[in-house]
Amino acid sequence: MEITDEKIFKLALVTSLVGMMGMLFFASYIEPKEIVVNEITRNNIGETVAVTGVIDSIKMSSSGKSCFLELNDGTGKINVIIFESTLVELQDAGNDLESFKGQKVKIVGSITEYKSSMELILSNSNSIKLQS
Repeated sequence: MEITDEKIFKLALVTSLVGMMGMLFFASYIEPKEIVVNEITRNNIGETVAVTGVIDSIKMSSSGKSCFLELNDGTGKINVIIFESTLVELQDAGNDLESFKGQKVKIVGSITEYKSSMELILSNSNSIKLQS
């Protein structure tokens, strides 16, 4: 059997397609790393993590386009930033942010740094869930 460029191309194409389909299928089963606030460092910047704690406060930005939550997990506090597009998603889904105040929640977001403080940016409207 002679190996031609065309056969190699077809094999590479099929392998790539199978790999991408596998990634799409299994992506929903991948959970973000659970972490506590006092373990968050600059080394975690850019990571998507899950943090469970109580919402101590909710503040809107002066423009009204962003929202800042203060999450307390017992080991420390971290600000959670919700940008306008995610706020709209939450409101469209019928979620009132004030209902989360004082409640235990699990938040999935990406870690960032602003003015030497670690912050969590809410990934999407499904990234905040009440916990029992």
